[in-house]
Amino acid sequence: METIRIKYFTDKIEKLDYIDGKSDWIDLRASEEVELKAGDFKLIPLGVAMELPKGYEGHLAPRSSTFKTWGIIQTNSIGIVDNTYCGDEDMWRMPVYATRDTVIHVNDRIAQFRIVENQPKIVFEEVKHLGNDSRGGFGTTGKN
Repeated sequence: METIRIKYFTDKIEKLDYIDGKSDWIDLRASEEVELKAGDFKLIPLGVAMELPKGYEGHLAPRSSTFKTWGIIQTNSIGIVDNTYCGDEDMWRMPVYATRDTVIHVNDRIAQFRIVENQPKIVFEEVKHLGNDSRGGFGTTGKN
């Protein structure tokens, strides 16, 4: 089990909680009230900074209900937080685009993250043929 050092920027949000057996994604909450008009972009503060262990990174994504509830889209689709982003002022934020007017309140669960081991070092070997059967092209299961 890894220990993650965490700094909270406010006491107005619930502390992070790992719920064993339910999901290995951990919810993140808005740490400020944010009002957005349709077409606005905003970095929503999530109220935490963390020191991830060497060799690990955080993957940040919207919760499945985020778009339906608030009409916001995370602009980078998925955020990657590497273990060097660990200073006292390195608060995690969620970059969003509003598709409609909306208000996100303090402590609303808008994002989720998981901690993942970095990809191992790899080498690409160029070949003329892979030697595998083709599936039939992009977007197909290989069945007609």
